[in-house]
Amino acid sequence: MAKANRKNWLRAKGSAAGSKVTFLELFFDLVFVFSISQLSHALAAHYTPLGAAEAAVMTFAVWWVWIFTTWVTNWLDPDRMPVRGMLVALMMLGLVLSASIPEAFGDKGLLFAGAYVTMQVGRSLFATYAMTRVDRANTLNFSRITSWLAVAAVFWIAGGLLEHEARLIAWLIALAIEYAGPAAGFAVPGLGRSRPGDWDVSGAHMAERCALFVIICLGEAILVSGRTFSELPISGLTSVIFVTAFIGTVAMWWLYFRFGHGRAAHRIEHEETPGALARQAFTYAHIPILAGIIVHAVAVEFMFSHPHETGAFGVAAAVLGGSGLFLAGNLWFKGATSGRIPLSHLAGLVLVILLAFVAPFIELYLLGILATLVLIIVAAWEYRSLSGTSAAPSLH
Repeated sequence: MAKANRKNWLRAKGSAAGSKVTFLELFFDLVFVFSISQLSHALAAHYTPLGAAEAAVMTFAVWWVWIFTTWVTNWLDPDRMPVRGMLVALMMLGLVLSASIPEAFGDKGLLFAGAYVTMQVGRSLFATYAMTRVDRANTLNFSRITSWLAVAAVFWIAGGLLEHEARLIAWLIALAIEYAGPAAGFAVPGLGRSRPGDWDVSGAHMAERCALFVIICLGEAILVSGRTFSELPISGLTSVIFVTAFIGTVAMWWLYFRFGHGRAAHRIEHEETPGALARQAFTYAHIPILAGIIVHAVAVEFMFSHPHETGAFGVAAAVLGGSGLFLAGNLWFKGATSGRIPLSHLAGLVLVILLAFVAPFIELYLLGILATLVLIIVAAWEYRSLSGTSAAPSLH
């Protein structure tokens, strides 16, 4: 019995300890603080259509390797020594991945691809082995996942060996394969496909892990504004931009955590098929949330460096894109977990679109103030609609 227990590396489901986020998981996330920092700096340094596409590919990759690890540790217990070893190995590889981000489309493409593939396929093989003899359904699930990741790995490595646009195309194909996997149930000939009922996840653990990742991203936005402000001479304008950036980040935190995160955690914990909801609300809907915060951090750098610039469509797109992407992600996230359309967020997106028409005629720092004001309006609208009510209206 003791020997069998040593072979069982799964969490104890149905208990508080079974859904607890461990200190090792938090330690693991430190690598992704570096990743988010690298992504925002890479986008700011290569702010062109091609640079934006490359940054998007790397953002999708970083998120995917993190969320897949979160799914795995939803089942496997990080307090078990083999699982700890796996997470520490992933941390080291994640550090290599993060370090290669600035030159991922340059001299370090193969290093980026190799680290990514090793993390994805290696972790999936480990999970498949860990599930053997204790959970046949998930053994099959992770066998299917490994198959999909192995096919995508061919394109990741091929892209690392190619150059320029060819690398981008190969990596886009790899991402398309990986992102299509969950929606297709990881269907594999001879192994069948996964069903929503197969993914019996701990909703509380999943919600908390994603919330912590959002905190990491928001922390990077705070660091960008603080670091840039400290390097510039103090003036009325830089102070206004600093306060605007800070308030914008706080508004993002409020929008996600005041009503979104708590309700999502409660909903998924009581869902009959939590796997299906987790796939939509956490695996996919958090992507624009993550992207919005990264673009917001880039916009803050631009506001500090070019406060009086007007007529620059690309720079204005960063300022409005940060707020727009974040609102769109929360719209999706809250809609999926509440079954209701957040009218406040829809209105906010409309306001962002309207601001795009006036953006060419106003200075960049003023546009940043207006974009932040949109976030404040949405937060106030939602708070007024939902605060103190036991059941939110169908539209808020």
